[in-house]
Amino acid sequence: MAMHGMRGLSVFISDIRNCQNKEQERQRIDKELGNVRNRFKNEKGLSPYEKKKYVWKMLYIYMLGYDVDFGHMEAVSLISAPKYPEKQVGYIVTSCLLNENHDFLRLAINTVRNDIIGRNETFQCLALTMVGNIGGREFAESLAPDVQKLLLSSSCRPLVRKKAALCLLRLYRKNPDVVNVDGWADRMAQLLDERDLGVLTSSMSLLVALVSNNHEAYWSCLPKCVKTLERLARNQDIPQEYTYYGIPSPWLQVKTMRALQYFPTIEDPYTRRTLFEVLQRILMGTDVVKNVNKNNASHAVLFEALALVMHLDAEKEMMSQCVSLLGKFIAVREPNIRYLGLENMTRMLMVTDVQEIIKRHQAQIITSLKDPDISIRRRALDLLYGMCDVTNAKDIVEELLQYLSSADFTMREELSLKAAILAEKFAPDLSWYVDVILQLIDKAGDFISDDIWFRVVQFVTNNDDLQPYAAAKVKEYLEKPAVHETMVKVSAYILGEYSHLLARRPGCSPKEIFGILHEKLPTVSTTTIPILLSAYAKILMHTQPPDQELQSQIWAIFNKYESCIDAEIQQRAVEYFALCQKGAALMDILAEMPKFPERKSSLIKRAEYSEADTAEQSAIKLRAQQQPSNALVVTDQPPANGATSPVPVGPLSLAMVPSMITTEDHTSTDQALSQQNGSLTKVDPQHPSADLLGDLLGPLAIEGPPGATVQSEHNAVSGLEGGPEAVDGSAIVPVEEPRNTVQPIGNIAERFHALCLKDSGVLYEDPYIQIGIKAEWRAHHGRLVLFLGNKNTAPLVSVQALMLPPAHLKMELSLVPDIIPPRAQVQCPLEVVNLQPSRDVAVLDFSYKFGTNMVNVKLRLPAVLNKFLQPIPVPAEEFFPQWRSLSGPPLKLQEVVRGVRPMPLPEMANLLNSFRLMICPGLDPNPNNLVASTTFYSESTHAMLCLIRIETDPADRTQLRMTLASGDPTLTFELKEFIKEQLISIPTAPQSPAPAPPPAAQATPQIPPNDPAALLAGLLS
Repeated sequence: MAMHGMRGLSVFISDIRNCQNKEQERQRIDKELGNVRNRFKNEKGLSPYEKKKYVWKMLYIYMLGYDVDFGHMEAVSLISAPKYPEKQVGYIVTSCLLNENHDFLRLAINTVRNDIIGRNETFQCLALTMVGNIGGREFAESLAPDVQKLLLSSSCRPLVRKKAALCLLRLYRKNPDVVNVDGWADRMAQLLDERDLGVLTSSMSLLVALVSNNHEAYWSCLPKCVKTLERLARNQDIPQEYTYYGIPSPWLQVKTMRALQYFPTIEDPYTRRTLFEVLQRILMGTDVVKNVNKNNASHAVLFEALALVMHLDAEKEMMSQCVSLLGKFIAVREPNIRYLGLENMTRMLMVTDVQEIIKRHQAQIITSLKDPDISIRRRALDLLYGMCDVTNAKDIVEELLQYLSSADFTMREELSLKAAILAEKFAPDLSWYVDVILQLIDKAGDFISDDIWFRVVQFVTNNDDLQPYAAAKVKEYLEKPAVHETMVKVSAYILGEYSHLLARRPGCSPKEIFGILHEKLPTVSTTTIPILLSAYAKILMHTQPPDQELQSQIWAIFNKYESCIDAEIQQRAVEYFALCQKGAALMDILAEMPKFPERKSSLIKRAEYSEADTAEQSAIKLRAQQQPSNALVVTDQPPANGATSPVPVGPLSLAMVPSMITTEDHTSTDQALSQQNGSLTKVDPQHPSADLLGDLLGPLAIEGPPGATVQSEHNAVSGLEGGPEAVDGSAIVPVEEPRNTVQPIGNIAERFHALCLKDSGVLYEDPYIQIGIKAEWRAHHGRLVLFLGNKNTAPLVSVQALMLPPAHLKMELSLVPDIIPPRAQVQCPLEVVNLQPSRDVAVLDFSYKFGTNMVNVKLRLPAVLNKFLQPIPVPAEEFFPQWRSLSGPPLKLQEVVRGVRPMPLPEMANLLNSFRLMICPGLDPNPNNLVASTTFYSESTHAMLCLIRIETDPADRTQLRMTLASGDPTLTFELKEFIKEQLISIPTAPQSPAPAPPPAAQATPQIPPNDPAALLAGLLS
């Protein structure tokens, strides 16, 4: 379809617009792409003008949302065209289609630099715009000095200088080292004296980035910012084109106030006074008008001014003025302004003492809680939560409870959590607190997290006078026809412990309480049945002498569940039945739960965490909080309900280590609940010990709180019971037999090699400890968990784990406790970041003491080169141009490898696959050769494509020729050596890798005798 002029493009666009449906459009696009691809293949005949036309079409297709995966080279090559129309297309299309890591961009750096330092203003603008949009680290290193010169040049027109400022901003973000603080601070201050508002606005954007990183160096800019703000507020010397709806350059006002917020204080009284006068003028002069655009601009300025007032911690009078202003905004019709009003009131609460003034607007805020827009409802909820105190808690919590039944599902969880926290923080009395939580469970049971009902149990247990009230209250709820399962759990727990306190009230005899509870049993899931069984046992215990009829009813239930498929329920039924035969001794065995130690609620901690700062910062903190960085310990539980009789030790279950984790309330509640929830466990004599590494089979996330959730699958924690990895009986050494020499179980080197290929398994084991590993790899990041399992009935002490990372890995191991309790497992997360390609191995220096034995081992960790590879198929049309473009050393290396472990070709292909190299069949016509591709990830190379070719000699399987190519010389060398090591060594490598020979020492290539190289000479050589 060779069209004359740019008509080809317009005809194509009108064809697309005339398509009747998506399918027709796709066919027309495919046809066009095929046509463009063919024209590019025979590019020798293409003039720059034709190339331009096809590249425009590519951009149009890309903008319609279709993949355009070819022609990038042609687009980049247009950048060096001598004429403006072609050059413009080259710059625009490159900016749209490529990102900063694209290899083709490197080819254009010199052309771009020539355009920047040349004298043609239009070309300078094109180049600066592209670099400002997609420039990466390489551009930063080679272009920053030239861009700085343009920005400071007095001979350049403002048009070029403002683009230079934004271009420098991009380069600074990519590599802060390009702006040398010492030399730049004074020049930055000079730039702020600029009269041209375009250059000033761009320079201010640059300043915001600079001061956010380091305000210390830029104090000289502070008075200049205040001066700029004053000039804008007084509308002095502001050209018409920079006035937006009568507001002098709102963007510059916002940026200047943003920059001022990075300076901690303003000491100079004159500057401070000037600034407050300007802010006062902005606060007083803003009103809601009809025009939406004017509103948006004036409010952008106003809300930034409010943020600055808060930051400067202004006088009380100015603060109250701000609150009244916000009070006006939360009552207007325009939703965006209402939203910003609520958000800023919340921020004011966090930074200053304006609670009393904000309380005046409580009714209006409660109205916003019913706004049709969910984001406004969320902000209103945050604000109500923040402004609550003892004086208004009752009203606010009751409003929240009322709102709960009609609230959006997406908000109910947050609503219930906040109501629960407020009820606990500001409860006028505890019975009101219990009422609130029970109402919450009743109205929004699905959205109540376990720690909310754990906390109620804690309060009731610790306050004797609350116990009869709570028991009576939960009984009332249980009598309703439909009850949420969480209500059944909390009721069963409280009635099991305290229903005997109601015995004298009508309808509260043990038999009646049992009847009310037992009615719910058919409606609940297997996780709740154990709590009900515990409650039945407690009810029986409190009816001494026993009521024969009740006893036989409950015993019948225990009998029924003795054959239950769920191990937890079965075990409980068996043991409670056996205990109930003990008559009066039952009173001691199932004694009342002891008081919980007083400590701050985990809910309140969660709240304080997010109250500390502005909304954005708390979001960042919350994200950080969600990265679990503490070790978890898996231990055996003590016998239930304070029982002192010797109970056999059962399977492992999770518990926090107090020395390492902020001991939250739910740990001890969990202890209690998990006692209620099944720790009376028998050991199966057939399986003396479950594998401590059972967790390796589960998902990687490490989550708490444990205990309350019953492990219904008996093996969910105990794992591969009796499986190949299970600890055999002889491995559990009794404490009385200290040995002096501790030998590892299994071959350490083999275990390491196995873990280089898979992501979980045992790293080390001896008679006392088992160290397992589980890992997840994403690009250049790895997250590993070390599982340290104590196999004995005595603790391991003086435990120390020290990471010895090589220079190319950044590793962070969370704290390892000095003691691993008996039969417990500690989980220690380890974060890994790969900085650059290398075969060096990280080492874990691990030591512990058991009895008289001091054990110290140095273990290689499987954070090896191939973990940062991602196999990727490369089709022939992409493979060969890449292979050709990487023409020789140091990016393409070739070596004849001798002493190879002889193996058939399919086996070699499988071996390469297992190291995350993807075999690309059909690329090499010789059946004795393999071609593979992969992508390597590190901080320095980003995603780097690697291409591999292995030529084998069927007559001599002990030698082969390997060619490896990538865009990074270190990567090419390291990957070549890595593959060579795998092909030569049989996996029992020495403890530390052999030093790498220098890249220069390359073997001279010798082609195996029977290689039909004719076809390949052009393609692969």
